[in-house]
Amino acid sequence: MRAFIAFVIMAALLAAVWHIQSPTVALGMLNLCLISAVMALGVNIQWGYAGLFNVGIMGFAALGGVAAVLVSKAPVAEAWSAGGSQIGLTALCFLGTITATTFAHRKTKGRRGHFLIVMLVAVIGYIATRHFYGPAVDAIESVDPGKTGYLGGLGLPIMVSWIVGGLFAAGAAWLVGQIALGLRADYLAIATLGISEIIVAVLKNEDWLTRGVKNVTGLPRPVPYEVDLQQSAWFREKVEAFAAEKLTSLSGAAREEALAGLITEYSGLFVKLCYAGLFAIVLIVILTLCVLALNSPWGRMIRAIRDNEIAAEAMGKDVKGRHLQIFVLGSAVVGIAGAMLATLDGQFTPGTYQPLRFTFLIWVMVVVGGSGNNLGAVIGGFFIWFLWVEAEPAGTWLINLLTSGMAETNWLRLHLIDNAQHMRVFVMGLVLLLVMRFTPGGILPERVKAR
Repeated sequence: MRAFIAFVIMAALLAAVWHIQSPTVALGMLNLCLISAVMALGVNIQWGYAGLFNVGIMGFAALGGVAAVLVSKAPVAEAWSAGGSQIGLTALCFLGTITATTFAHRKTKGRRGHFLIVMLVAVIGYIATRHFYGPAVDAIESVDPGKTGYLGGLGLPIMVSWIVGGLFAAGAAWLVGQIALGLRADYLAIATLGISEIIVAVLKNEDWLTRGVKNVTGLPRPVPYEVDLQQSAWFREKVEAFAAEKLTSLSGAAREEALAGLITEYSGLFVKLCYAGLFAIVLIVILTLCVLALNSPWGRMIRAIRDNEIAAEAMGKDVKGRHLQIFVLGSAVVGIAGAMLATLDGQFTPGTYQPLRFTFLIWVMVVVGGSGNNLGAVIGGFFIWFLWVEAEPAGTWLINLLTSGMAETNWLRLHLIDNAQHMRVFVMGLVLLLVMRFTPGGILPERVKAR
């Protein structure tokens, strides 16, 4: 009942935005709420199930965005001709360096000169890799840098990138987990934050891969374009039928003008509804899998490890192995959400991946919604994103109300209005404090069944 009431209230808030602001704003907010809920589920898998304090969410979301570029954009033939083969040799040298260094480490471990031999192999491999990498990057980035300057992608449907984004994030999480999961919780947080910053820094500077700060725009869509809908006969017929009452009293040029405006308006709404349908399907599938997993023997084992690692290890459970498993699964879900977000935006902009938006806000969603509760993560994703979007206009309205007695040019009034956007951070902090004070388990606390 508590979950039902929470979702009814959330639906009422979105309906209020629909009627008070506009349907376009409400549907745009709904799409971002759905993506945020998926991302919150990924973090809930890590923290709510296993107690892993990962603050590198930003990096895994960015890898999902990279997947959208590498999968959906068409390959740039000139760039491949200029430096594609050298990039391939660079990749071979890099993999060869890792293999040779690992082999040297294992063969000389415990012997005299072990460190020097391993370092020598690594340095030789690095020199060989740089020999091919530098010229390849220069050649690729010089190919029409204003429009391309990168290799492009595979030209596949962009929805494929949602799966690939999950795989990218899962692969990165596996590598990170091999290094960081043995660390204590606070050190794990520092390590994941640092690694996510490295990932974003690489994406900002490697123009040959993702155009860096030049951004990749014009990503393909999995839904129709508004222009195509406006020019299609079937959509015109549907709009005429749907808006028959509005058009009945009009005729001639006035009717055509009104109909053209409605077609333009409804085409945008239709596209947003298509996105909402796709994102809702992904959310429902992931939520269902999470619920089934949490209620299975595997889920009970994970929670037992979370509650008492020493006891679980004494019973023969592979604690580190299960932690790695959870870390990979949660990061994969975040990667899927990152690819979905890039799809919705239609572009990949590495500069927008900031800890406030892609780490702090997602953590607030999980904590406020109810860590350990899958439905709590979903309602937290919806509620917190709603507040994040509405805090600025609500703050502007409140400031205008409080300063209505001041002159229009009053310095204090102007200062407060100019800084209304900072109400978002204030509201997030206030909500977090109130939840921690009055309902520490979140809106929907974790339910532990006695057995």
